[in-house]
Amino acid sequence: MADRPGDLGLNEQEAEELAARVWNALGFVQAPDEFSDEGVTLIKGMLGPGSTVDPAALIAASRAIGQPLARLAEWEAEQIQLLARDPAVGLSQEELIETVARVHDEVWRLHLANRLARVDTDAATDVIIGFADIVGYTAMSRRLQMVELERLLESFESQAHQIVTDHGGAVVKSLGDAVMFTAPTPAQAASIALALQDLTSDGVLPTLRIGLAEGPVLMRMGDVFGEPVNIAARLASSAREGTTLVDQNLADALSGDDEVRVKHIPTLSVRGYRRLKASALSRAPHPDAPPEPKVRESRRRAKDRKASQDDDVAED
Repeated sequence: MADRPGDLGLNEQEAEELAARVWNALGFVQAPDEFSDEGVTLIKGMLGPGSTVDPAALIAASRAIGQPLARLAEWEAEQIQLLARDPAVGLSQEELIETVARVHDEVWRLHLANRLARVDTDAATDVIIGFADIVGYTAMSRRLQMVELERLLESFESQAHQIVTDHGGAVVKSLGDAVMFTAPTPAQAASIALALQDLTSDGVLPTLRIGLAEGPVLMRMGDVFGEPVNIAARLASSAREGTTLVDQNLADALSGDDEVRVKHIPTLSVRGYRRLKASALSRAPHPDAPPEPKVRESRRRAKDRKASQDDDVAED
């Protein structure tokens, strides 16, 4: 019989309960009555030196590891089965699994090295948070076939990720029809937003609306928390089709940047903020450029309301 979790350095009851919680946090529905040798090794590695374990931190770490790996494994299982049945590939399912495992290890090590190189314990916690959201996604998802919708989301995520990283930012997570990212400086955040909007103007992506906010945040388990996250999300949902809104902190920081134009707008009343100060961000026009054509305000507002109503239906 395999070892019981009670042999892991804690007393029997404590180890049983903690091992079951770790197992669940890793994404498995129920802890087995008896752990396999691999399971014991895994739990031992997670528990560390017995009594020094912080159960809350352990559960949080298990969840942070298990959730993304479960999603990744679900997609990879489909691909591995397809490839194993393809005679042109010439690899068995077990061989493909070993190949994928080696790729995982190498990619993880590269990401870890890059992250460790960027870590500075003395750095300020202020960062810029951004949300880029596809306008009218709910109505679009009803209209498109599933294959078309998958291609759209894949194009959006891949193009957005490329732009964010090319300009020195980092993608925090993809939310289907939205991408959340961070940028280290106001100028880089502005460059990311403008480049994303350029994609939509070129017809590569549907129209976006973007919100940016600057301030102190808590970075925990690969995610970001704090008021700038809430403000950036509210600004994105309040932005007009094809526009970017920034908070007061970022507007002030960009006020002397000749590459962009920051235009104050009336204060917004959104969930959690009755008088949220915001500004519209755009690229500064070239001195020799002709004046931009005027768009009737009533028509623009009608389109914005229509897109917002479509998305609100899904939230309700």
